[in-house]
Amino acid sequence: MKNRTFSLAISPHIKSPETTSKIMWSVVIALLPAVAIGIHFFGIHTLYIILVSVIAAISTEGLFQLIVRRKVRIFDGSAVITGLLLAFILPPAVPLWIPALGSFFAIFLVKELFGGLGHNIFNPALAARAILLASFPLIMTSWVSPFDAISCATPLGIIKDNLASPLPSYLTLFIGTRAGCLGETSVLALLIGAIFLFLRRIISWHTPLSFIAAVALFSFCAGKDPLFQVLSGGLILGAFFMATDYTTSPITKKGQIIFGLGCGIITCLIRFWGGYPEGVCYSILLMNCLVPLIDKVKGVRSQHLTK
Repeated sequence: MKNRTFSLAISPHIKSPETTSKIMWSVVIALLPAVAIGIHFFGIHTLYIILVSVIAAISTEGLFQLIVRRKVRIFDGSAVITGLLLAFILPPAVPLWIPALGSFFAIFLVKELFGGLGHNIFNPALAARAILLASFPLIMTSWVSPFDAISCATPLGIIKDNLASPLPSYLTLFIGTRAGCLGETSVLALLIGAIFLFLRRIISWHTPLSFIAAVALFSFCAGKDPLFQVLSGGLILGAFFMATDYTTSPITKKGQIIFGLGCGIITCLIRFWGGYPEGVCYSILLMNCLVPLIDKVKGVRSQHLTK
């Protein structure tokens, strides 16, 4: 009998060519069409917002890791994504200290204090936006129209406040020539990035499609225009680029569907009967809290079924 040599090693035993860095930079690439559209619609100031937000995120992460003597990982792309996404959910005319402060909150309070990449329980960009909105509500709710930068209301704001302003058409909502956060207005640009992530198999359909379907179905049942609700606000950005965050979303496919449905229902509850015209940010943050429970329930159910 021939002698056989066995190799002992800890998991994972199945390796993939994908790395955290490759995944993160793929998401950055997917966001570039929305970056270009945002700058085109709202002007050069939006580029400054994006740059300040990204630089502040990278600087905060690198400085914190140096201070606590962790391995510096500022080139893995995670801080860049946080800075980009935070900039995307800011009004396009905010002063530059807002993205700088927001990136500090996102990286220091929400990410690094929880242990760094892979340990945060909330989406850093969304949590930072919630802090900024609570701290500076006037700045964070001041909107301008594309190209001419005239103060105006968002489409959801027009409905919420029963304003006399005309509502934009579906085509306008799809292209993105409307008031809103600098990176959320163009559904077209965001879908281009989402298709790229699907082709790269970075994200799956479970969370974003269940999120969007829940908003459409709930809107229909509530007597609202489903297509208008889907195309308005930050739903597309949130569904494809924030609710799909690996760290703060469920592991299992069924869990991801539950997560998406919960996000959609809470979004509609806030939009239709809450104090804010938009609910995507808070819906994802609230569902982030339930991720451990969702994963636990799905795990217990799986163990039960195997007995």
